[in-house]
Amino acid sequence: MSIVFSLILLPVVVAVALLLIRGDQARGVLVVAGSILIGALSIYLTVRFFISGSANFNLNENYEALAEFVGYAMMAIEIVLAVVIFALGIKYKKYLASLLAVLQTPLMVWFEFSAGKDIEVEHALYYDQLSIIMALIIGIIGTLICVYALGYMKDFQHHHPDEPDRRPWFFFLLFLFLAAMYGIVFSNNLVWLYFFWEITTLCSFFLIGFTKTKEAVNNSFRALIMNLFGGLGFVLAIILLGRDSGTLELSGLVQIAAVYTSQVAAPLVLLVFAGITKAAQMPFNSWLLGAMVAPTPTSALLHSSTMVKAGVFLILKLSPAFLPTSSAPVSAAGTLAMMVGAITFLMASCAAISQSNAKRVLAYSTVANLGLIVTCAGTGMPGGIWAATMLIIFHAVTKSLLFLCVGTAEHNIGSRDIEDMDGLFGRMPRLALFMVIGIAAMFLAPFGMLVSKWAALESLIYSSNPLILLMVVFGSSVTVFYWGKWLGKMLAIVAKRDNIQQSVHKEEWASLGSLVALVIAACITFPAFSQKLVVPFIVSVYGGMVPLESIQFFLLGTENLYIMMIMVAVIILLPLLFLGKGRKKLAPIYLAGAGLDDNLKFMGSMQKETEFSLRNWYMEGYFAEKRMNLIGIIATVLVIVYVFASVLAVALRGGV
Repeated sequence: MSIVFSLILLPVVVAVALLLIRGDQARGVLVVAGSILIGALSIYLTVRFFISGSANFNLNENYEALAEFVGYAMMAIEIVLAVVIFALGIKYKKYLASLLAVLQTPLMVWFEFSAGKDIEVEHALYYDQLSIIMALIIGIIGTLICVYALGYMKDFQHHHPDEPDRRPWFFFLLFLFLAAMYGIVFSNNLVWLYFFWEITTLCSFFLIGFTKTKEAVNNSFRALIMNLFGGLGFVLAIILLGRDSGTLELSGLVQIAAVYTSQVAAPLVLLVFAGITKAAQMPFNSWLLGAMVAPTPTSALLHSSTMVKAGVFLILKLSPAFLPTSSAPVSAAGTLAMMVGAITFLMASCAAISQSNAKRVLAYSTVANLGLIVTCAGTGMPGGIWAATMLIIFHAVTKSLLFLCVGTAEHNIGSRDIEDMDGLFGRMPRLALFMVIGIAAMFLAPFGMLVSKWAALESLIYSSNPLILLMVVFGSSVTVFYWGKWLGKMLAIVAKRDNIQQSVHKEEWASLGSLVALVIAACITFPAFSQKLVVPFIVSVYGGMVPLESIQFFLLGTENLYIMMIMVAVIILLPLLFLGKGRKKLAPIYLAGAGLDDNLKFMGSMQKETEFSLRNWYMEGYFAEKRMNLIGIIATVLVIVYVFASVLAVALRGGV
């Protein structure tokens, strides 16, 4: 109990201290020390879990009073935050944000003072294998991003000398974000989970609007409004679940769904709706793309270890409730997750082809991969959960590395455009190597993301939905286009480039190097993660629903996992055998004609001196961003309307 409370409260304490501290040196010490302590506590919790096994917190007399106090404190904070949102909406003329705040908070307060106060919550906090995985992602990757932000925000402030130094506010939000994420992954009480859910919404709102430009303000309100729609769905789900089923526990919801699926169909659909808004699935993906205006650590945090991962975490926890049964062969919530996720995966992947802005490529890639995770979770199958969980792990470590690499490149070469990354191996060789490792880990065999996609395809085959399978197959194929183009650009060698990587801050190198090590370690050791955490989690949630032999049937064989692990090790270690051996042979660079002395120009066939250039084809005529988004938005809106109409029709007939 004390460790879990510490993981939630410690980032809050660090956040408040950082809000008060103004000096760079003191801030640096506190961020590093706080990050180390948070990461160490996450690892310690993992070790304790392996020693003692899964734990549910049974609130005895000592903790019941504390739980009641915490509940009232959360309610008071919710009211204050609603007033803040209402006021900001009026100030910036974003009246929809004010309206949503007025709708959901009074509804929640009314429920808690009426029907909610009589519902007993036996297990308010708990942790299982999935919670442990998420805690490690938050505690290690999240804190590495905070450490990276020390150097990045120094440069950011240097580039904006006329603006007041608001770094204390920035770091306060980062650590408060981590605290809220810990609250989400450890909460079994849906009312508590909703509270932390809304804290992440507010943190993302302030972080996206950090620069206070007109674009930043507009994008921050877009994120706020879309996530408030999800929050309203969350509130309605809590009210319906409490009214009809007499429980407010996430675990209780899943248990009821295993027996009486129709009884909780509406709350399940509403919670999945909340999850897809938080996970930036179409038609709500524009808020995450708009988050690119924020400083790079914000993007990395939102995309890798917080915010969007909260959405897929919730849907993944609900996944066993989507398992088809004889009484409910088709799950409305599972259909919503699978269809929205698959459409998002395909259309976001296609949209990424036409992007040359590296952060937008990463943003669309994030939206697409989250769509694949949501699709896998929506199957309700053990294999789908395995694939989704492994995708969460690999995506978190790899995408955080790539976002931070792009941020460092932007500060040093003055651009985030892929076309401006010519000769990065000459200008910033270490950064270029890190970026190549991250890109390769996203789509090349035998790295973890590709293994997870293989498992995803296998699970979808058994879900008997050929349309979704085709969308995932084509979406997976499309990823080769945008990652291949970027990788080719990185590997191109351009002469006469000065090395400028000495200007990178040591905090940035420390975080980037640690993330590279994590990417490699995750790819090599994922069989251990699978056997020690993911498979036991699947067995624990499906043990009473399907035969154990069926669970093993849906999972990738252990021998295949170890073959992949050996392949990764060979790929990484083989180049080391040839370091320092043999003579280097220097060959002239081939251009489109006779190369001149500087290797930057060539003499063409018409005896004209021409400067060479390397450019990718972005296929805007075929995969225009607006077109892909429009198709995806229309398709997903139709799916959402259809599923909600189906559930409403059942409710009106008295089926719910």
